[in-house]
Amino acid sequence: MAGINKVILIGNLGKDPEIKYLEGNIAKANFSIATSEWYKDKQGNKVEQTEWHHIVLWRSMAESAEKMLKKGTQVYIEGKLQTRQWIDKDNIKRNITEIVGESFLILHKKDITNNSPPSSENVDSDNS
Repeated sequence: MAGINKVILIGNLGKDPEIKYLEGNIAKANFSIATSEWYKDKQGNKVEQTEWHHIVLWRSMAESAEKMLKKGTQVYIEGKLQTRQWIDKDNIKRNITEIVGESFLILHKKDITNNSPPSSENVDSDNS
């Protein structure tokens, strides 16, 4: 049986996506989203626990993210986990686990300029 590598997250962007163009003019966007959970501790106090997730989007989906996503936007993301390794400038081996996005859906845009209703836009990977 083949394995399944599937991640589904709903969270808020911590900052605007950063986009880079690699060799061959391939767009790559990076950003983080926060997901939060609440629970009560032994004393009955409500405690919030926030987890940050590193997101990577490629090609036209990366370009769409740069145009559509801003800090504070609530987004639904589907993708897969991927871990990369590298050696840093101090010759220390580093690892990072990222979510490589395959699609995203804007659930709520943070709009300070007017009180328009939340919008919803879906973007899928084009695999080109």
